Amino acid sequence: MNLDDEQRNTENVWLALMVGNSRLHWALFINDSLDATWNTEHQPESGIQQIDFPRAILPPSLSSPSPLLLASVVPSQTKIWQTYPHLRVITLDQVPLLNTYPTLGIDRALALWGAGKQWGFPMLVIDAGTALTFTGADANRSLVGGAILPGLGLQFATLNQKTGQLPQVETRLIAPLLPPRFALNTSQAIESGVIYTLVAGIKDFIVEWWRLFPESNITITGGDRLLLVNYLEAQFPAIAKRLYVEPNLIFWGMQKIMMGNN
Repeated sequence: MNLDDEQRNTENVWLALMVGNSRLHWALFINDSLDATWNTEHQPESGIQQIDFPRAILPPSLSSPSPLLLASVVPSQTKIWQTYPHLRVITLDQVPLLNTYPTLGIDRALALWGAGKQWGFPMLVIDAGTALTFTGADANRSLVGGAILPGLGLQFATLNQKTGQLPQVETRLIAPLLPPRFALNTSQAIESGVIYTLVAGIKDFIVEWWRLFPESNITITGGDRLLLVNYLEAQFPAIAKRLYVEPNLIFWGMQKIMMGNN
């Protein structure tokens, strides 16, 4: 063990887990600083099985269970993790936003809190995940509201699953450049319809938010963030250059709560 390993082994180590709709999103914190992130599949409903931690980046102290901070939007997965030792579950009432409503997703609240604490309020967060969400708060950290629609991959999948002949378009195979607007094959026609409509919708929400809060920062996060930012840069470069792009907003929000930073 080298000096760095020894130091990491003696420091305050804890894990954060955000249970998303599609995957488990993990973070390692050392001395309350974000050290590493990774993703795994959902655990089976029979209970916690072997957790696939990437040992190359984790300190030796994780050979025993470390404290785990959990937030979840999947109730069945939340139940599974109740047996994990040293568990703390973050619920909506622990996020210091004002004017929230009971069914506001904890992922949306945490991302908004993390972004606002980093760059200030007012703040609008665009989360380009399984669902595409908009969540905003004013200068008083009071929730203004937001919107939810199917994300990029979900829109592609729905067209394939709910029609007789339309093919599946895989998000991971889409080029970062905009497709032809008027396509001459079915796959590109699907890409055109979904992408141009989605990007136009994002632009519309951003413009309206800046009408309400002209000096507000806006952050985009989520698995499809880079694709959507590329498309925004191609069509609306003046808007794209003002966006903060950050994949770890939820973990930033969890960190602030873990540290009692309100």
